[in-house]
Amino acid sequence: MKAVLVLEDGRAFAGHSFGAAGETVGEVVFNTGLSGYQEILTDPSYTGQLITMTYPLIGNYGITPEDEESGKIQAAGFIVKEPSRIMSNFRAAKPLEQYLQEQRIVGIRDIDTRALTRHLRSRGAMRGIISTVAADVDVLTAKARAHESMAGADLAKRVTCKTPYEFTGGLWELGKGFGKNIKPRFKVAAYDFGIKRNILRHLVERGCAVTVFPADTPADKIAAFKPDGVFLSNGPGDPEAVIYAIDAVKAMLGKYPIFGICLGHQIMSLALGAKTFKLKFGHRGCNHPVMDIAAGRVVRITSQNHGFAVDGETLPAALEITHLSLNDNTVEGVRHKTFPAFSVQYHPEASPGPHDTTVHFDQFVEIMAQHGSVA
Repeated sequence: MKAVLVLEDGRAFAGHSFGAAGETVGEVVFNTGLSGYQEILTDPSYTGQLITMTYPLIGNYGITPEDEESGKIQAAGFIVKEPSRIMSNFRAAKPLEQYLQEQRIVGIRDIDTRALTRHLRSRGAMRGIISTVAADVDVLTAKARAHESMAGADLAKRVTCKTPYEFTGGLWELGKGFGKNIKPRFKVAAYDFGIKRNILRHLVERGCAVTVFPADTPADKIAAFKPDGVFLSNGPGDPEAVIYAIDAVKAMLGKYPIFGICLGHQIMSLALGAKTFKLKFGHRGCNHPVMDIAAGRVVRITSQNHGFAVDGETLPAALEITHLSLNDNTVEGVRHKTFPAFSVQYHPEASPGPHDTTVHFDQFVEIMAQHGSVA
């Protein structure tokens, strides 16, 4: 079945259907990872986006339920050069295309993803539409332009949990499955702005009794929970639009140890008076080098997925920059000078990506230990 991808600037790419038939609209972005497509597809941070995989061959190791980062595919669509005809992986349960079809995710294959990536890199991420039912470029361009912009969009409220829940599984290990019966030492309240499961597993593995709360949970409900620490998760959309979370973090700063990742990093910075801005085409991939300011050298290769960043020129005096991107010098980490609060823009939990930065979970546990525990 033929398919077409049309961007809001009128650029069109003809290919074939990959996944479900139909139409889907979203922000077209690219990810430079060579693998990890299942974790990428199920990461809630990709809500509302059409993901372009820059690696040309995708799907060769199939789909494994244990590798999902949420309960379903979160991306709005999927764009690949060439899907693998072979699924070679003893853990795999089904092929990638079947997975897309079962969840009604519209995708496109057989397009020049290199040309598309170069276009997005020079023009910036933009809205687009994938269609298997229409081919009129002008009509499809108009539909793409009419779609909501990512700037100003509060998407955290669309992906967050409805009610609080406990998460108890630890990290997965070959032949053993997910960790169980890990004795908790700390009580953690985790805000769900689009949280990934592997973040929760890292917290549990380190002795945290984790309760996940909806994104709009006010500070007084967290106070009634009496946590040892508060975690601010990753998530999709514009951080400045998540006003309710910014207000909650303002009320909690200085009262509990706080650790934020990605959108959580941006929300904590906003709560302290900084500003954020939309990146031209974002950071999405598994090989982003980061400078550790204290060490004075590159000590981390990181997994990243974000389209917004904290403006380093607007940081309040109370915050200091701890990490910088070596690709564009944007802020990748901050620490409060007096409160037990820190955050990073990248993803230390990986899935997919390197495990260079899992030390941040240990750092969170250490500052909770300094402020008491439930043990």
